[in-house]
Amino acid sequence: MTRRWAMTGAIATATLLGATACGAPGEAPSPSAAESSTPSGAITVYNAQHEELTQAWADEFTKETGVTVTLRNGDDSELGNQLVQEGSASKADVFLTENSPAISLVDNAELFTKVDASTLEQVPEQFQPTSGNWTGIAARSTVFAYNPKLLTEDQLPKSLLDLADPSWKGRWAASPSGADFQAIVSAMLELEGESATSAWLTAMKQNSVAYKGNSTVMKAVNAGEIPGGVIYHYYWFGDQTGTGENSSNTKLHYFKNQDPGAFLSISGGGVLKTSTNQVAAQAFLAYITGKAGQEVLKTGTSFEYPVATGVEANPALVPISELDAPLLDPSQLNSTKVTDLMTEAGLL
Repeated sequence: MTRRWAMTGAIATATLLGATACGAPGEAPSPSAAESSTPSGAITVYNAQHEELTQAWADEFTKETGVTVTLRNGDDSELGNQLVQEGSASKADVFLTENSPAISLVDNAELFTKVDASTLEQVPEQFQPTSGNWTGIAARSTVFAYNPKLLTEDQLPKSLLDLADPSWKGRWAASPSGADFQAIVSAMLELEGESATSAWLTAMKQNSVAYKGNSTVMKAVNAGEIPGGVIYHYYWFGDQTGTGENSSNTKLHYFKNQDPGAFLSISGGGVLKTSTNQVAAQAFLAYITGKAGQEVLKTGTSFEYPVATGVEANPALVPISELDAPLLDPSQLNSTKVTDLMTEAGLL
């Protein structure tokens, strides 16, 4: 799928570019022009992103604007499904995710309003869905963590697809029940198609060892329980910055070559139609995708990639330009079909 990679626009400040008209079900009444330019009051954020990261964003946004931000924390699938169930009765103003399938689920239910154009200008199109109803706020790379005492570099898989080979039986791990791994499978589905993905998942059931959570996979590889495992990159970097006790015996292998194993997952943010404070909700999304908000990703401890134009990643990370990730429209990644296929394969 072709996606435009233009690095559009300069960093812009948050303004409301079109308050919703009053009277329509589920929509907030339009404020005056003077009121619309200044965020105030309070918002509720359904947050599936890292709690520490979003709390840092919320605290700085409150300092700048005086807007009170209440976080309702949960995981991608939990909060995405909750929003769909709540529908027009939801009290949420903003939804933030770790991976894009959950936010696409909400988008497909037509629960988002359009993101302000000035906010979209802050983020290159490769990190946006074609709908324009939400935007990327951060990114994370798929990697293969391995124990060099058990695997040499010449023994590493050249593709994620190679792990379906019987020679990998009992030699790699993943966390199939997690939203992270399901997003990776969603990318495979989009890139390789249903038949190939289904066959790979069937082989995965035979070959892989299941753990609960990316960090648990990494710990198992580090302890020599398993030679390698599929995780997201930031678990390794976070542990390395600390004691390194769960990663000191491991290295990271990047698949690159636009392989499904080089998938770059996009974390998303969107404003709900039901928000009764559209001004502050749009301003919050503008803040976290702007320079100040994205600098938190560079200097903080989440080790996720910034997505805003002109903001570099933490220097410890492999630059996004060198990951050679496959080109995907994040709005096309399908969590429902993926869970169906994984259930059929006996992984869920």
